[in-house]
Amino acid sequence: MLPNMQVSPQSPSPEPQNAGFPIIRGLLTVGGGFLVGILLALMTHVPWLAGLQTSLSGANPHAFWYVSRATAFVAFALLWLSMVLGLSITNKLARLWPGGPAATDLHQYTSLLGLALGSFHGLILLGDGYSKYTPAQLLLPFATAQYRPLWVGLGQVGLYIGLLVSLTFYIRRFIGYRVWRLLHYLSFAFYLLVLFHGFFSGTDSGAPWAVGLYLSSVVSLMALTIYRIVVARRTPAPRSSKTAAPAQ
Repeated sequence: MLPNMQVSPQSPSPEPQNAGFPIIRGLLTVGGGFLVGILLALMTHVPWLAGLQTSLSGANPHAFWYVSRATAFVAFALLWLSMVLGLSITNKLARLWPGGPAATDLHQYTSLLGLALGSFHGLILLGDGYSKYTPAQLLLPFATAQYRPLWVGLGQVGLYIGLLVSLTFYIRRFIGYRVWRLLHYLSFAFYLLVLFHGFFSGTDSGAPWAVGLYLSSVVSLMALTIYRIVVARRTPAPRSSKTAAPAQ
């Protein structure tokens, strides 16, 4: 204990900031298990087996390509949700729902989960017999020439930027708040690169639902960002302790 500090024996112990997050994480786990159970049930249904086996191991397998496309949109939705939560924390909207600590935990969790699915989205193409990507082409930006190399490369760069931003969650105490905050601004570059990657290289980009997903994410994040700027400008600057007190 530090000197000259007195602790009242009757003072309540502070409630841990992450008290509500195990419940949220449990709900997400249960929901994920529910979805996996439905998927397994569909896979074990007899009429699906022949088509599934052909899609996985036939002469022209398509399952890897379909899974890559599906996980891409899930990863993008998680990235959008992470950005929404991060902006809601900084502009104080998170105090309304779900609360500051819960929003912080969800912001970190969704960003990591989105990065995991984004990585899976690319790496699963190693099993696709049509595109025939190599590990080096999937890991090195702009290393592939098979399919829209510019937009695919931008997505790869965005993924690495996202990994860097997520790393700052764990090294904040070592780099300081100012550097952590500057690095966190790279989240906007991460989002834009992934947006361009998905819109200009995605197979489903022309579908109305895909266009609606992209546009709604842009509009919502722009609105939250503008609101964040307005709140920052309206918040009065803290008074300096050196300011002279008014005469009595």
